[in-house]
Formats: sequence, C-alpha cells, structure tokens
Amino acid sequence: MTQPELPSAEHDTQLHDALNRYWGYREFRPLQRAAIDANLQGRDSVVVLPTGGGKSLCFQMPALVRPDRGLGLVVSPLLSLMKDQVDGLVASGVSAAALNSSLGSDERREVYNDLDAGRCRLLYVTPERLVGNGGESFRARLREWGVSFVAVDEAHCISQWGHEFRPEYRRLAELHDDFPDISIHAFTATATLQVREDIANQLALRDPEFLIGAFDRPNLNYRVLLRASLKDQIRRVVDRHPNEAGIIYCVSRKEVEKLAGWLDELGHRALPYHAGLPDATRRRNQESFLDERVDVMVATVAFGMGIDRSNIRYVIHAGSPRSIEHYQQESGRAGRDGLEAECILLYSGADYARWRQMLEQSGELSDTARRLLRDMERYAAGSRCRHRVLVEYFGQTFDRDDCTACDWCLKELERIADPVTLAQKILSTVVRTGQSWGVGHVIDVLRGRTTDQVTARRHHELTTFGLLAEMPIPELRGYVDQLTQQELLLRTDGPYPVLQLTDDGVAALKGLTEVALFRQPRPTPAQRKRRSQGDPAAWDGVDRGLFEALRQCRTEVAHARGVPPYVVFHDNTLRDLARRRPTTPQELLDCYGIGARKAEDLGPIILDVIRDFQGKGDTAEPDDLAPATSP
Repeated sequence: MTQPELPSAEHDTQLHDALNRYWGYREFRPLQRAAIDANLQGRDSVVVLPTGGGKSLCFQMPALVRPDRGLGLVVSPLLSLMKDQVDGLVASGVSAAALNSSLGSDERREVYNDLDAGRCRLLYVTPERLVGNGGESFRARLREWGVSFVAVDEAHCISQWGHEFRPEYRRLAELHDDFPDISIHAFTATATLQVREDIANQLALRDPEFLIGAFDRPNLNYRVLLRASLKDQIRRVVDRHPNEAGIIYCVSRKEVEKLAGWLDELGHRALPYHAGLPDATRRRNQESFLDERVDVMVATVAFGMGIDRSNIRYVIHAGSPRSIEHYQQESGRAGRDGLEAECILLYSGADYARWRQMLEQSGELSDTARRLLRDMERYAAGSRCRHRVLVEYFGQTFDRDDCTACDWCLKELERIADPVTLAQKILSTVVRTGQSWGVGHVIDVLRGRTTDQVTARRHHELTTFGLLAEMPIPELRGYVDQLTQQELLLRTDGPYPVLQLTDDGVAALKGLTEVALFRQPRPTPAQRKRRSQGDPAAWDGVDRGLFEALRQCRTEVAHARGVPPYVVFHDNTLRDLARRRPTTPQELLDCYGIGARKAEDLGPIILDVIRDFQGKGDTAEPDDLAPATSP
C-alpha cells in the first residue's frame, strides 16, 4: 500500500537529519535517495549498487523515517552478515535485531519482547525462517508486529541466471499471500539485465522500479595472468601488500589448505575457509579475518558473501571462476573504501574443462552454465580494457578511452612480433587433426609430445608436429584462448569440447585477415608499482602516525565489545579524524561517519587518543606521513 508522502521540504530535512544523526554522513551516495523514496512511496524495487555503494542504508533508513512506524523486515542469507549489520546499527543508535539459530533462548526471548513492545525498527531473518519449516506460524507473528516492507538482500541468490542456489529464496514470493499491501525490495551488488528481470519475476514484484548503479570500480586494478608457477605468482602479490588484507580464492578445498599452510609458513597471517571445515572452525577463521587478527583468507567461493571489511587491498583468483558474475562479486570485495586495490586472475584453459566436468557431475551443466563459462573464458583470454569488458557485460557504457587500471591499458601485455605465422601454425594443426580434438591434444601435437592419442591417430606424422616444441604450455594455451576470443576458433559445447575454425579463421589461415596476439611478460618493477586509482584526496593531509594510533584504539574497542573493527569505525572515518584532528565533541560531528550516537559513545575515547598523540610532540608534516604509492 502506498504511504502518504511527506511534504518535500520536511521530507528532505527528515532524511538528512537521519543520515547525519545515525550514520554521520552529510550527503547521500548515488541512487540511495531514489531507493529510499521508492520504499517510502510503497513501490516495489530492484536496486543494484556495486560493493561499497551503500545499499544497506537504502533499506535501513526507511524503517526509521516511515510515517507508519512499522517494522522493516530484512531477509539475509548469512548469520555473520546479520550480526555485523545489527551490531553496526545498534552502535549507531538504531533499534535492530536478528532472529536466527545462533541465538540462545534468553537472547531470543529478549528479541521477541522488544518486537511485542514495538521497540524494534529492523528485524533480520533468513529466508528459511520465513518460508521453511515453521514459516507459517512465524509469518503470523510478523502480522502481529506490523511489517511495513520487506528488503531481500543478496537477491542474486534468487535468480536461475545468478549465483549460489538457495531454494527458500525462490519461495519468497509467498510473502504476498500474507502481506498483500506491503512493498518488497530486492538488493544486490551484481546483476545483468537477465538476472534483474528474473529477480523481479521470482519475487512477483509489482511494477518495480529498477535502480541500477554504475558497475565500474575505477579504484580496482585488474590483471589477468596465465597460471604458471602459482606460488611464485601469489607470493609476488602478497609481498607487495605487507600487513594488508587480502583474499585468495581457490576452486578446491585441497588447494585452499595447501596455500593457507604455505603462506603461514612464509610468515603471512593466513587461514583457510571452505565448506569442509567444521562449522566452529570456519566461523572462527572468518571472525579472525574480520577482526583483523589475520591478513589473508584463502578460501573457496563459500567465503565472502556479505563480507564488510572495507580495507581489503587485493583479491587473487588462483583459478578462473565459473562466470563473470562470480568474478565481479568476488573481486569486488577489494577496495570497498574507495582506495586502490588489486584484482589478480591466474587462469588456465584447463579451468573451464574442470568446471564443465564439475557442473556435469552435479547436474548443473545447462546451456546457461555453458554460456557463462564461455563469457568468462573470453574475458580471461581477451586483449581489451578489463574495465570496459566488465562494464559492457553488465549492459552499461564505458565512456573512457583508457582506464589506467588494468594490464591492457597499462601496456603490460606485449604484442608478439609475427602473430600471423603463429596463428597459422595453430589453425593449421586444428585443421590437420580433423577439427575433432580439444585444446590439450592440439597443444600436444604442436609441442611434439608422443602421447598414446597422438601416436594412435598418427598425428606425430603431421607437418605441424613439434613446430612449437619450446613454447611453454600455459603460453601456448593462452594463444589458443586468444584465437578463440577473437572468433578465429570455435570451441564446441558438450562434455568433450573440440576446436574448429570459423570463416574468419579460414581467412586467417590463408593470410587474408589481420591477427593480433599478445604475451604476458614477467612484470617489471615499474609495472608492479601499484597505481592509486581511488579518490586522490583520500590521504591528503592525513597524519599517518595519528591514523595508526586511532586504528590501534579502534582494534582495542572492537575486541572489548566483541565486534569487528569496521563496526566501530571504517578506515575512511579514521582518515578524516587524522586529517581534521578534532578537539571538541562538536568538531567530532563534522567528521565523516560519526553521528550523534557514536560521538556520545566513543567521542571521549577518540578525543583522548588525539590529545595524547599531539602531546607527544609530533612534528611531522601531514603530507610527509601520507603513504607513498610503492611496490
């Protein structure tokens, strides 16, 4: 049911007062205000905002300012995500709670008492609690409490085109039966047009408003490298981020365990995370990462949804994900604070054959899954701006000629001297083997390997046998991938995909068309230098020594209260404090991310830290203490 609108001036004042008081912000981020207004007007919506874009505020604020003062219901997939958001809201003075299996009987009774008394503005629940066993009786209680709207977070879980399948997510449309007059709002960080439409259909949204933020993350520096010496490649990235947070994604649990142990032996604080670990171990490892007790999390894709640590400086994929959607979600967990961060994809053409086998064994190898894999292959083997490819994949226009933040635009890909001849050797081998073999067999022939299959088919007698004997397998596979991406070769679908020439490939074989092939040389020190593509003013005037003192104080407060450090303050807030150096409670309120409740609660502690630091006679200039852009 559409709610009466507040007069415009009063409406604006109320929203900005709430933004300042509870969150300590002065202005809304792009699309936040439009999403809030859709909620207040009772209109269904699908909101896609990139990681770090502030989507949580879009469904948290309406619960505080709605004229009906009803309950905002948030459907969230992970207990840890609920806890972090509830802790953050309570710390900011917002009455919020979660009902889930992690609560003890006394805690659950306290939440129910608050709901019965109307003291709770936001309630977080899992989809299973709403529509699983016992969902009907729970929805009856919700009707008693007076739900005003439903926000579905991580809504890509709903879509058949999207990510991890969660059956109860796809049943949330049943809420219309119990709450026919309230609006439903879907939120996610990544969704193509197909996914957005599927979310709206699965939730049975009524004439929803689609609010789509910009997908480009200019502070992220994308690099794609052929996987060769995996440990050396990972070590180079981790070593240039000492004592900084990072995530390393692996496809298998075995690889997670091996890499986490190896990094720990090297002196990096690293822990594993995968679904095969005991629940208590997995939860403890995640909390250690969020609490900044460890720097590196080595994980399968089971880790990451809802991770709100803002200062992750790099994400490494030790193998290719199964789709660009997965890659955008996982790599997007880097640089949530807007500062520079690296996203490194280490891939091999074998990754995609492995994914096809895994999906086939699980019964998930649909036409859609194959298409998503092909899209990911083309991205990895591509020779275009990485930012442009990602943005255009999600249906938006990239309006810059040069992103200055990917391996292509940084000129780290080296054009080979005679691409036509190399392409002809590969294409000719595909033809001479009958266009009925996969990548591995074609590479065996070119490298002169006398495998059983090569000799059984007498392919060792071909004129192209051994023509590229000295070329490393990853490099040669990369050229095959590039020819496929340029549509000179076609890799067929099916359990045993084979290579075939396209019409353009036939023309290239005859020397009738241009071909461009690129190699990925070992980065030089200049290329390894990190480039700051985030907000250039982020560290301007920041006293780095004071920032570290405040960071230590934040850690102590967080550990004492049993919450992650970012629930106390984000790094952006610490930088602003170290730039402004407030000395009074009123000056604290001028700092980014400090509202009235946090100023009252933590202000005396923060002011003491600043006074103590200044009392030590620090004489360094702020600019001298700002971090340098260094390898």
